[in-house]
Amino acid sequence: MQNDAASLQKAETVNYLLLTVLAWTYILAYFPVIKSLVMAWSSSDDYSHGFVIIPLVVWLLWQNREFLAGTHSMASWWGALIVALSLVLYLFAILAGIHTLASLSLITSLAGIVISLFGYTLLRRTVFPFSLLLFMIPVPAQFLSAATVPLQLFVSATAAVAATMMGIPIFREGNIIHLPEQTLQVVQACSGLRSLTALLLLGAVFAYLTLRSNPLRWLLFLCAVPVAVAVNIFRVLLIITAFYYYSFDMTHGSFHTIFGLVVFLFAILLFLSVKGVLSRWDRLTG
Repeated sequence: MQNDAASLQKAETVNYLLLTVLAWTYILAYFPVIKSLVMAWSSSDDYSHGFVIIPLVVWLLWQNREFLAGTHSMASWWGALIVALSLVLYLFAILAGIHTLASLSLITSLAGIVISLFGYTLLRRTVFPFSLLLFMIPVPAQFLSAATVPLQLFVSATAAVAATMMGIPIFREGNIIHLPEQTLQVVQACSGLRSLTALLLLGAVFAYLTLRSNPLRWLLFLCAVPVAVAVNIFRVLLIITAFYYYSFDMTHGSFHTIFGLVVFLFAILLFLSVKGVLSRWDRLTG
């Protein structure tokens, strides 16, 4: 019995050592990608939420540790194939200078490692934390521009219509709004894209933690889009109103930053209100 216990303890020690070596090999191999991601998070407010993604994923996995520990699944060599394809994608991304593909390779190779060591069942039970890792990858500039410009125009047009209905004389050219004594421009930060990303992340986490129905989870997640757009229309309308009636410029200085934070907090409160309604619906239908 002592020999069996010693052998078991020795095998566990070897497994821990192998996992440690594998973890460090993974980190060293993807260190350029990790460094690039950290630089993107620290240099842009649009991606600063990236710093909370990994701690959030670790917390979610820790909260489900007992459930995951009871998972019985066979390791699969298909995971090694996924890792190999991910490394090929990584090499291509590095040579072509495509940072987004390199970041995606980091996630797919991690999924392949999980399948190789623990099987498909464990990966399926951790699919939500894995999907959150996508939020830490900066959106390619081409896609960002394609999404930002229509949002800028929509926010500008809707705010201009609302201001006109309030009796404010206004003329709009694209994302530029002309008032009698001031010209305002709805820039990228006012398009709603920044708050949309943050609200989508919050929506995903709240939906996963508080709702049981998958359709209601998706509904809460997608509600981040109209909430973010509506709040930014309200933000632009307030800026127009403040200048026209009170000659108060809210587009510059520290007040503009504080005003943006207040509007974002209002967006969170509005989003939590939607979550409350869906949570009540979830309890009634559950």
